[in-house]
Amino acid sequence: MANAVFTTKLSPSYDDVPEERYHFPKRYITAAQSAVGDWIVYYEPRRTGGIGSKNDGRQSYFAIARVSEVVPDTTIPDHFYAIIESGSYINFVSPVPFRIGDDYLESRAQREDGGTSKGWFGWSVRPVPNSEFERILAMGMAMDVRPYEHPVIAPQPAYGFAEEGASYEYERPMVEQTLTRPYRDKAFRRIVRDAYDNRCAISGLRLLNGGGRPEVQAAHIKAVEDHGPDSIRNGLALSGTFHWLFDRGLISIDKDFRILRAKGQVPEELLPLFPRDELLRLPADSRLWPHDVFLRHHRETRFKG
Repeated sequence: MANAVFTTKLSPSYDDVPEERYHFPKRYITAAQSAVGDWIVYYEPRRTGGIGSKNDGRQSYFAIARVSEVVPDTTIPDHFYAIIESGSYINFVSPVPFRIGDDYLESRAQREDGGTSKGWFGWSVRPVPNSEFERILAMGMAMDVRPYEHPVIAPQPAYGFAEEGASYEYERPMVEQTLTRPYRDKAFRRIVRDAYDNRCAISGLRLLNGGGRPEVQAAHIKAVEDHGPDSIRNGLALSGTFHWLFDRGLISIDKDFRILRAKGQVPEELLPLFPRDELLRLPADSRLWPHDVFLRHHRETRFKG
């Protein structure tokens, strides 16, 4: 087993759903198989492959997941899937840039002359030392930076060159801390609330309590008990009332983000809170929109319509 980096794009030419599977050609089979049973970190490159886009990618690490197995793609020769362990995917609180100043988080991504090794980044599946994986994870899950902005972190000495006894702001067993349910819930709540600007995705209301804290809640679309991932694309910011309705299947969302209501089961006094156009209020960044693989699961397993 070994940690690895998996590069995935907003509109991939491969059949990727990072929360569930990663699609890749045969050239990466050895590196992918080495990661089975271990954790990988997802990286978004500069070129995302979106329609009409060229260089709009974040060039950042944005999530981790654990690979459970590698299986052949039965429809395309010499292609495979890395299957992600159910519920293991965790979005970072803040995407981590591949370098901070002259400090490259993947040491092999830096050439001897100090520049960026485009050849190394050209490998969509590549190994990463555990120490570097842990550092990326610690930065990504830090709660003192705002999500979807590059964190401001003082450069750290490169591994192998630090002075003995030097201390850092992260701990080596970061994976163990990140896997605890309270920590995951806190991080998930943070990224979902921020993505929706603390507004309910249905009513559009942005309510703050007396202490200035947002009242909106972070709802999993595919529930945790169903092994739903802590992915922002599996999340909705909802008021307490709409969260209750959603969890009980009295409302749902279709593939075009239209709000569905179970006939005769939503109290009439709540109807004025629904948007007139019946459409979900989405984040400005389309990378954060709910994915239909999770919306479909909710419609098929929870919705009473």
